Amino acid sequence: MSQPLVLVCAGGTGGHLFPAEALSVALQARGCLVDLVTDERAEKYGSAFPARATHIIASATVTSKNPLALAKTALTLGRGYLHARKVIRVLRPKAVVGFGGYPTLPPMFAAAQLGVPTIIHDQNAVMGRANRQLSGKATAIATSFPGVLDKDPALRAKATFTGNPVRPMVITAAALPYDPPVAGGPFRLCVFGGSQGARVMSEILPPALEKLGPAERDRLLVVQQARGEDEANVKAAYQRLGIDAEVAPFFVDLPGWLARSHLVVARSGASTVAELAVIGRPSILVPLPHALDQDQLMNAATLASAMAATVVRQADFTPDWLAGELTRLMADPSPLIAAAAAAKAQGHADAADRLADLVLKTAGITPAGPAS
Repeated sequence: MSQPLVLVCAGGTGGHLFPAEALSVALQARGCLVDLVTDERAEKYGSAFPARATHIIASATVTSKNPLALAKTALTLGRGYLHARKVIRVLRPKAVVGFGGYPTLPPMFAAAQLGVPTIIHDQNAVMGRANRQLSGKATAIATSFPGVLDKDPALRAKATFTGNPVRPMVITAAALPYDPPVAGGPFRLCVFGGSQGARVMSEILPPALEKLGPAERDRLLVVQQARGEDEANVKAAYQRLGIDAEVAPFFVDLPGWLARSHLVVARSGASTVAELAVIGRPSILVPLPHALDQDQLMNAATLASAMAATVVRQADFTPDWLAGELTRLMADPSPLIAAAAAAKAQGHADAADRLADLVLKTAGITPAGPAS
């Protein structure tokens, strides 16, 4: 009997690709073949994606209300739909799973039109715009947070809470217990802004650390993700301050750095929140302020309500504020210890297995390997 094929569709950023990667590994363990459908951005994050083949489908994001821009976007999505329809007819997958982002629209709509079971997974505490457009036609919906669709009876009826799948390297990192800082010892600070970086971190962190006392600066070991255009300036600032720092635009093993950190300062994208919880690390979260759906704010609120993170608005995220927080936590790490434990309690390390089980059930596939 030939192996059943599942098409996994994801926008080409880490927030979409990382949970898609985790599902793909879980599906392969159950005897499925996996192909990835994405856009050209995935080359940066998805070069090692565990798929038999990758299909680049034309897509576009709605970014303007200008009639000409909307017409151009619609034309691109239409072209992507026809391409996706052809791919699905040739491959004949048992199911198509979408992880959000506008690049998932063409293949997911095509699959629904061709009668292929479709499952959408939404990573955030509020459903994204692309997934909202797909939700009515989806066969099943998986959510990363409980109760996301409680106000919509039609969607709630086909929703399953699975959690947000995390990559195998996150599961590996989660085995490392939290090692709290000791008085006078190293203080490991991990700073990043999601898979595409965040300029605010490059603007705030160096001047904040400059405001610390010499004794505190001497303790710091900093790992910071910075955009390529900011990297040189951030490195120079830390060198001038005598702070031991590793700065780069992208860290392949970011989960490992998270696991070794005493405190994380980050945006609050869905994958970031999920990884912080599974690994169990305290954090200061600065939600993206201009998101239409305020999804990052909602994501961060889930950790803040559990006393696992401190959430600060970007307008209040100043060098003075951050220096004060760091000084306080370096003097008394007991809040960090409590926050690490609280974060760990929020983690769903089995989310990929739970989602894989849902996909197989929806597609009517009998697993060849052990189910969770």
